[in-house]
Amino acid sequence: MKAALANAAWCLASAPSCAAFARALHDPARAQEAILRRYLAANADTAFGREHGFADIRTPDQFARRIPPRDYDELRPWIERIRRGEPRVLTVAPVRRLVPTSGSTAARKLIPYTDEMQQELNHAIGPWIVDLYRQRPLALVGPAYWSVTPLAEDSNTVAPDSTIPIGFDDDAAYLGGWRKHLVDAAMAVPAGLQNIRAIDAWRYLTLLFLLRRRDLSVISVWHPSFLELLLRALKDEWPRLLIDIAVGGCAVRAHVPAALATAAQGRPNPRRAKELEHLGPDAARIWPGLAILSCWADAGAEAAAHALAQRLPGVTIQPKGLIATEGVISIPYRGQHPLAIRSHFFEFEDEAGRVSLAPDLKPGSTYQVLLTTAGGLCRYRLHDLIRVDGHVARTPSIRFVGKAGLISDRMGEKLTEGFVVDVLSRLFAKWPFRPTFAMLAPDLDADGCRYTLYTDADARPGLATALDALLAANPQYAYCRRLGQLRPPRIFRLTDDPYVAYCLRLQTTGQRLGDIKPAVLSRLDDWPSHFAGRDAES
Repeated sequence: MKAALANAAWCLASAPSCAAFARALHDPARAQEAILRRYLAANADTAFGREHGFADIRTPDQFARRIPPRDYDELRPWIERIRRGEPRVLTVAPVRRLVPTSGSTAARKLIPYTDEMQQELNHAIGPWIVDLYRQRPLALVGPAYWSVTPLAEDSNTVAPDSTIPIGFDDDAAYLGGWRKHLVDAAMAVPAGLQNIRAIDAWRYLTLLFLLRRRDLSVISVWHPSFLELLLRALKDEWPRLLIDIAVGGCAVRAHVPAALATAAQGRPNPRRAKELEHLGPDAARIWPGLAILSCWADAGAEAAAHALAQRLPGVTIQPKGLIATEGVISIPYRGQHPLAIRSHFFEFEDEAGRVSLAPDLKPGSTYQVLLTTAGGLCRYRLHDLIRVDGHVARTPSIRFVGKAGLISDRMGEKLTEGFVVDVLSRLFAKWPFRPTFAMLAPDLDADGCRYTLYTDADARPGLATALDALLAANPQYAYCRRLGQLRPPRIFRLTDDPYVAYCLRLQTTGQRLGDIKPAVLSRLDDWPSHFAGRDAES
């Protein structure tokens, strides 16, 4: 009942934002120009605004001519000034938090968050939530699981050399204010689990909280393999979990923070334990009210989302929009993914470097996103590639294609993630299997360099040859192959849990589990030292 009331209150409170978003979809140019004018007027009297003449800019065209696009490294000196306590650097509004993100092309980045930035996020999240519950009203009835991931070993919310707090205490804090309290009331798993550093203990406790909630109705994770990892652990932990549910115990209590001790212990529930024992560790049966699974389903996540949909028949898989720490680019809405047109100011750069505004995007075309936010990012290169797949009213709907900055170039072949996404999609369309994990990466040995496709699907004869032919559509790759700089590709058949091995390797770099985004292309080599498997005859 508590979760149902919180969900209903959140949905009703988000209705005005949803209505405003629906109106803006019909006139994206007006909505975007209003955001840009507000941003320029609010921040004209900042160090950045004075240096770039914000007070004299009147149009998007003037804005583009006056201010060059920036990568994070070009913005870093300004953010360092904020970190050291200098006010009015990028925004007049005080920076409340510097939120870390690992990114895909750089080391840790710190993204400034102001109260106005949180309002921009809520302009997108409100319509998303209303549309979600509009699709499946029964999802309002029960609690939700929003992925709570353990902190990386070097994560902290206080940095000794920073006057600004680093990071949020939990994911719901991105919403701010009363929205955070509503989300907390509707959560099946407490946010405090992120403070548990032992991965096995964190996974066990997450499952324990989830299994106690027969009425679980919504699961929201980032990459679908995150949930797949939890579900795979059910079988091994099943006996201990049933005992803890029956008697009100916690087998991993030694790892539980004091603030969570009572919640982790739980009340004895022998009836639920008996029901689960009868059902077995089958995710499709243990949560009869599960209505919606929200997760990434584009680019490198597509195959894993498909596998999860087969594992959870009857559950609506809602592909997330393009959401980054830096801002919200698109949201799920009416079966498509329109731009979050009321949240930030967007520009889009094509391969030739030409910049377009939202109303001018062409269906089927691919662009790189430039982002301007109330947090102070200005014409910021997100390095995300998007493709326009339609329109909602007059606003473009988009899909994430890959990272523009992710390029593997050992011999001059210049393979990009977007290209490899298309290659693997075509490759698997010709073969009677759909892998849940597939990643291309360079390999170096005494005989030279080649590319290896790491996949958990059974390879058929000719697969490596077909892969080579598709990669050769890239003229630089074809040239390297003709010169013998690159050897023929191979297929590596994965066993055990490749996503676990993938995460373990990347966690050594300090990335949080929930931040790790499996990619179809890796620039790292020596993956056989981290994956279990063997060369496949192909």
